[in-house]
Amino acid sequence: MPRYFLALSYKGTAYRGFQVQQNAHTVQAEVEKALAILVPGVMELTGSSRTDAGVHARQNYFHFDLPEQVETYRGIKSTEQLVYKMNAVLPADIAVLSLHRVPDTAHCRFDAIQRDYRYYIYRRKDPFLRDRAYYFPFRLQEGLLQEAAGMLKEYNDFTSFSKRNTQVKTFICSITHSKWTREGDLLIYEVAGNRFLRGMVRALTATMLRVGRGVISLEEFREIIESRDCTRASFAVPPNGLFLEAVRYPQGYFD
Repeated sequence: MPRYFLALSYKGTAYRGFQVQQNAHTVQAEVEKALAILVPGVMELTGSSRTDAGVHARQNYFHFDLPEQVETYRGIKSTEQLVYKMNAVLPADIAVLSLHRVPDTAHCRFDAIQRDYRYYIYRRKDPFLRDRAYYFPFRLQEGLLQEAAGMLKEYNDFTSFSKRNTQVKTFICSITHSKWTREGDLLIYEVAGNRFLRGMVRALTATMLRVGRGVISLEEFREIIESRDCTRASFAVPPNGLFLEAVRYPQGYFD
């Protein structure tokens, strides 16, 4: 059966997360409804990267199989036309970016080599950022934040920054990029790696904010990493500031 990768972006405010859940409003459920209208017979959707309730994505992926190529469906002449029609059906807070025919063995989760995240913080009250960033008006030592972010690249076991209720078999992650940046009035934590644990980016952000406020020292931050104890990290930042920026695949993957 033909397999397709669907790239999409969404504002997560109104959703209980990315992956379909029983009796919950999710991004996957909305995409499945749109596909059922336009190309009936879609097999189960598989997501590349789960996002929690309230988290946003500028780019995420599903893959799915169809009984026939999309061009055989009534009124669908190309993948581009299916993208257009899906965007006409989907709610305003979800947008399909592209649709790619891929080899039958391609897998949007296991073939991804990197995920990029950003956590947005604003320091001056702004009603237009309320659902897309975290309002944090407290004094911060940004030099300490930067040192803490750089320290993370020295480690690969992030047990301390994973929520307890997880079914993963390993807490090993390879962090290739970790730094704080500024865009105007926004303070942004940027992080990229091959994989992330449940709640990990928010836990990293929240714990580093404690360093930036002087609540804990850099030495204590290192101790938290090395302790592999999630009760010592902070998870106290809201989901609305977190964006999955990109899911990356090997060069030429979609050629």
